[in-house]
Amino acid sequence: MSKKSCPPVWASQNFLTSTKIIRRLINKTTINPDDHVIEIGPGKGHITDALLRYCNKVSAVEIDKNLYEKLQYKYEATSKLKLFHQDFIRWNLPTTGAYKIFANIPFNHTTDIIMKLAHSVNPPSDAWLVIEKGAAKRFMGIPRENKTSLILKPQFDIEVIYYFSRDDFHPKPGVDVVMLHIKKKAICDIFKQQMLRYQRFISIATKNDGTGIARLFTKKQWTRARKIAGLNDQHSGEILYIQWLCLFRYYEKFSGK
Repeated sequence: MSKKSCPPVWASQNFLTSTKIIRRLINKTTINPDDHVIEIGPGKGHITDALLRYCNKVSAVEIDKNLYEKLQYKYEATSKLKLFHQDFIRWNLPTTGAYKIFANIPFNHTTDIIMKLAHSVNPPSDAWLVIEKGAAKRFMGIPRENKTSLILKPQFDIEVIYYFSRDDFHPKPGVDVVMLHIKKKAICDIFKQQMLRYQRFISIATKNDGTGIARLFTKKQWTRARKIAGLNDQHSGEILYIQWLCLFRYYEKFSGK
């Protein structure tokens, strides 16, 4: 009995095929003819077609060999597009120059993709990603801040800019879907040389539903830190982003040496 073959990569993806909806989405962005736009998982090229109408340089990274070969044939005469047959997680993002991301990504790789962008030495100025609504809320820190949202927020503003109908996709997803806009801040809330220490601080502090933060301070320091951050008797899981920044800055001053 022969082994069952693995399903193609695109089998886990829900495609947008409506030109009207895709153009509506792009019109909600700042994409212009001078931009370099990277598309993750172009699939059959529906979004790619639209991007090529709006900007003069598109890079599309497709992991599925069959889809990649079809895209090569479809766009063989298109000089504005560069195709890459590679896993985006392993693909090298531009190390210099500004670029933007616009993509309908596989939902099961959402966190890996966003963390790759966030930790890049040259993050995108903007990223517009079609993702699950639940994941989007987590990245925005709703209903409460979490490790992922707190690591993203010093560098990026994050908001939902579009709510889809499930009928907008083929095949129809079993979850609600949104477009998330991740915009790089002009000035980061944390100094570059502090970023690794901040990430370590957040990783420890958010352990065990946020109770790990007590390990970072002496009893006296924690009392003082809470007062400075305006926490009163709030549980750490209810701490606002701006309060987390206050706690980290206090930690840096007195405990992070």
